This record gives sequence, C-alpha cells and structure tokens, in this order.
Amino acid sequence: MNPIRSACLALSLLSCTAGAADLTVRVTDVKSSQGNIMVAVYDSPGSFLRRPMQAARVAAAAGSVDVVIKDLPAGAYGIALFHDANANGKMDSNPMGIPVEDHAFSNNALGNMGPPSFEQVKFALPADGATATISLR
Repeated sequence: MNPIRSACLALSLLSCTAGAADLTVRVTDVKSSQGNIMVAVYDSPGSFLRRPMQAARVAAAAGSVDVVIKDLPAGAYGIALFHDANANGKMDSNPMGIPVEDHAFSNNALGNMGPPSFEQVKFALPADGATATISLR
C-alpha cells in the first residue's frame, strides 16, 4: 500500500473513533456470584432483541457489577441483560417461553405480556459517555 493511501486510512480510522463514548452498565440486585452477566446493546427498533450492536459478558458478583461497553458513537441505545446463572450462554426459559433467569432492560422498563419495546428502553448516550443503572428482576 502506498504511503498516501496508508495515511488516509489511518486518518479515517482516527476520525471514526474520535466521537466514541464509553457506556458503563451498572447491574444491581445480582442475587449470586454464579455464572455471568450478559449484556446486549441495541441501536434501533429493528435490531432490538435480534442483533445487538455490541455485547459483553462479565463474571457475576453478588450485589452489583459494572460492565463497560467501549467506543459507542453518541446516540440512542437500548440495553437488554440477564444473569446467566448456570453459564450456559443463553437465557433459559420455561416450556411456555417465560424467562427463568433474572433479566432486565435499560430504564428498568417492563413489558406487558412480553418484553418492552425499543421506545421504552431507549436512552441517549452523550459523546462524553454515561452510566446506566439497571436492576435485575
């Protein structure tokens, strides 16, 4: 690759991350230190609960745990998370499809006969970052 093209590529990569923010997700009411806390961040109604923009997994800790999602552009996001207590990598549900592992959404939103909508969980992430506190239930 020629030097000019390399320099242009480097500058474009730097400009893409210049506006990136860190989102700290503080998960409270974690009942045990077994398993993992699984966090998914969504950036649109069409992707909500289907295709996360970013996802993270951290070891559970009784009480609360912080999960940091790095380099998100400022904008509107929604979070879905759950305590994967048995560490099988998925949210377990009963035969009727109702989750049996503790879970929650940004804004501590509750659904009505199902999960909340993206509009209910949506929050604004400013360019300087933010902390979202979410209580497991």
